[in-house]
Amino acid sequence: MTSNISRDRRIAVTLALVGALTPTPFPLAGLHKFYLGQPGWGTLYLILGWTQISRIACAIEAVWYLTQPESAFQARVAAKVNPAALGAGQTDVAAPALTLQLATALRELEHLRQEGLISEYEFESQRRTLLDHTYR
Repeated sequence: MTSNISRDRRIAVTLALVGALTPTPFPLAGLHKFYLGQPGWGTLYLILGWTQISRIACAIEAVWYLTQPESAFQARVAAKVNPAALGAGQTDVAAPALTLQLATALRELEHLRQEGLISEYEFESQRRTLLDHTYR
């Protein structure tokens, strides 16, 4: 089953603002979460609709949606709706190039160690730094 993961940011902002600014006893908070494909969060916002917590969260999210670039918004929505599809796409493209760069750097480091240009401690320290920065 595939879902359309593209959402209009203006609609999400409008729904978040409705949840934040509508002074009704009936809670309207969380409609933007349902629109963005996050029914669990939408339900939580509706449950907390009688408090100010959900209204404040809606206002913060409306501002957040407005200030982030369109590409970042769409990427976040896609990750929330279908995290496996987004993660698989990123891994397929980035992993081989990153692994190749890491392997090359480790080989060069090993070569420096074998020639005695760096100590065992320096080798291990730089190896760990490379691995930590690569797989964060």
